Amino acid sequence: MAERVQIGLDRLAADGCAALAGLRVGLLCHAASVASDLRHITRIFRDAGVNVVRCFGPEHGIWADAQDMIAVGEQREPVTGAPVSSLYGADEASLAPRADDLAGLDVLVVDLQDIGSRYYTYVYTAALAARAAARVGVRTLLLDRPNPIGGVQVEGGLVQPGFKSFVGLWPLPTRHGLTIAEVVRHIGAIEGFEVDVLPVAGWRRAMWHDETGLPWVQPSPNMPTLDTALVYPGMCLIEGTNLSEGRGTTRPFELIGADFIDPFRLADALNDRGLPGIAFRPVYFRPTFHKFGGQSIGGVALHVTDRLAFQPLRAGLHLLAAVRGLFGAGLAWRTEVYEFVGDRLAIDLLFGGAEARRVIDGGGDVDALWREWQAEGEAFRAARRCLPEYA
Repeated sequence: MAERVQIGLDRLAADGCAALAGLRVGLLCHAASVASDLRHITRIFRDAGVNVVRCFGPEHGIWADAQDMIAVGEQREPVTGAPVSSLYGADEASLAPRADDLAGLDVLVVDLQDIGSRYYTYVYTAALAARAAARVGVRTLLLDRPNPIGGVQVEGGLVQPGFKSFVGLWPLPTRHGLTIAEVVRHIGAIEGFEVDVLPVAGWRRAMWHDETGLPWVQPSPNMPTLDTALVYPGMCLIEGTNLSEGRGTTRPFELIGADFIDPFRLADALNDRGLPGIAFRPVYFRPTFHKFGGQSIGGVALHVTDRLAFQPLRAGLHLLAAVRGLFGAGLAWRTEVYEFVGDRLAIDLLFGGAEARRVIDGGGDVDALWREWQAEGEAFRAARRCLPEYA
């Protein structure tokens, strides 16, 4: 039987949210901000009489009903009745709370489920909100949650100067091995702000989400399962290309394809590379929307056979290298504005630099590059500037 852990929200709710009594509260949350009994934080706060003055919604909206990179407007939260300020609007300035939205608050409560990858924007939303709150004298209380893909493995290098974006605002490895509170504390140590944290009780770094006894609630529209979260540190790279990353299917990031791909050639080439913990199955699939919407396309399905051995970023590098090697110019890099940045290619923002793209285009050794990144990631693990909470 899975061991039950207590997330920060469980611990706050256990004493009726007494720590918030008499305070004017701002609440940054989303659809996955639920307790272990599946009660949403807005209902817990309402039932406990917490005075929620304003809510803040991250990318995908406060109820995670908006697709990727879709601007979310202002609205009213139906349970608390509080107005909602969007922290993912039409421009980069919308990513942090405005001073007037924080005015009159005593505390900003943050409860967001992260999935353990640098690209996933909730860690930056939490950090930007905490920094903005600190600047106007509002305390931040962050309710921590486990890293669902574990806190042991670290993979990838750090974002290089000139390649900052909303998928890499601060120097983190691609798979960072931290909880959201640890990420925000690490950023706070860099930026000079502090947050109060209500940590998870009973979580150990080696635990995966399905070992916690906690329910999985998808934190964004295309993160339906733990399997999705596991492959995401490698397969989110596909967003920077003309390949489908499986959006518009029931297995986003686990299905990769395009109209020019022979699925059998690609699967054989990838399986021949002997990557640990992963097998590739040839498939045809038809996305209902997004890239190739309504078309049947060829590609591969990812099957993780050993999650402890699996290296998702390395798999993503090899997949892109294999597609370039087999299908040449069929693979194209996305040129549209990506996460509010228009003067850098999306793939470079995702990689955190331009070197990986050049290696792939030149038919170079992606494993040599991956090993360089691993050295960076291990140095980060040794030097990270968060306060340790978990064994």
